[in-house]
Amino acid sequence: MIMRKVLFMALIAMAFTAGAQEVICHRGYWDIEGSAQNSIRSLVKADSISAWGSEFDVWMTADGVLVVNHDETYGGVTIETAKWKQLKDMHLKNGELLPTLDQMLECGKQLKTKLILEMKPHTSKSQEKEAARKIVKMVKQKGLEDRIEYITFSYAGMKNLKEMAPEGTPVYYLNGELSPKQLAELGVAGIDYSIGVMRDHPQWIDEAHSLGMKVNVWTVNSDRDMDWCINYGVDFITTNAPERLQQKLAQ
Repeated sequence: MIMRKVLFMALIAMAFTAGAQEVICHRGYWDIEGSAQNSIRSLVKADSISAWGSEFDVWMTADGVLVVNHDETYGGVTIETAKWKQLKDMHLKNGELLPTLDQMLECGKQLKTKLILEMKPHTSKSQEKEAARKIVKMVKQKGLEDRIEYITFSYAGMKNLKEMAPEGTPVYYLNGELSPKQLAELGVAGIDYSIGVMRDHPQWIDEAHSLGMKVNVWTVNSDRDMDWCINYGVDFITTNAPERLQQKLAQ
């Protein structure tokens, strides 16, 4: 009887948490006609389906321009060692020019979706620190401090963003080796780990929630993984298939 009551309460708690779950578009909503990863169009499309957030990746060139791209290279050019003039005329697969962070944030100002900015780990930690400073400054200049969340694989970058951004700005760590307790001691908002890491450590979800932290899982594309995240009550799910996930959450 006691076990049955415990199970019943757990199911209620799970259902309550699932109702608050949100969808984040991975590199924007790009897997659709006319869009491309990390494009202005992908951000607009994420907003058009009322996705809670849209994630994009940021590098800094050798001459200090903040560029939106996932990989460390584009068109055979290494972004962090290149000058902007080597990149500015390159096109994405949908025909757009490779965007700068300035352009992405200007677009974001006209939209409602949360801006999930991933600062990429730079080879030079001094350059990475300067990138963090410039990112935080630009976000402030654009009046988007209440619309931005920061994520990064870089431990040093995570600490830089935490120190430079206004108090209370959500900063998440992506690498996967630190427990929620360890991250709570660093003052970050929560865990933002891959589906593989979270399947290996499902207890971290409850641990994070007990510490008042949020949980995001990426990159969740299969129905099986979507169902797992929904059933375990994670707060945010990052996916390349946002509309399919939205349909699941609406059921």
